[in-house]
Amino acid sequence: MASVSGNMKGFYRQKKSNTKSSKKASAKSGAAQPTALVSHGDDYSACEAMLRQFDMNMAYGPCAGMTRTARWERAQKLGLNPPQEIEKLLKSGKVQNESLWDGRI
Repeated sequence: MASVSGNMKGFYRQKKSNTKSSKKASAKSGAAQPTALVSHGDDYSACEAMLRQFDMNMAYGPCAGMTRTARWERAQKLGLNPPQEIEKLLKSGKVQNESLWDGRI
């Protein structure tokens, strides 16, 4: 059997990246938030903020390809107990029925 000279660390030598400079670069570029969630001067009401929280809450199932109303109704049928305030907002017709992710994924 052939003997192995040296250790595995020497064989698989890796360079460590400078973590300080990479953290600064990511903080400057705004990489902390996905672009879909960053608000660029998009002022919205408290009602829309509640609906966005509903969109992001995966407890009520996925929201891709369906309206907020359809998602709320599906969650209700499955016994997931979606908030009644969301139903009232959606039935009022004063808010967007499309989810936060509509057209982005």
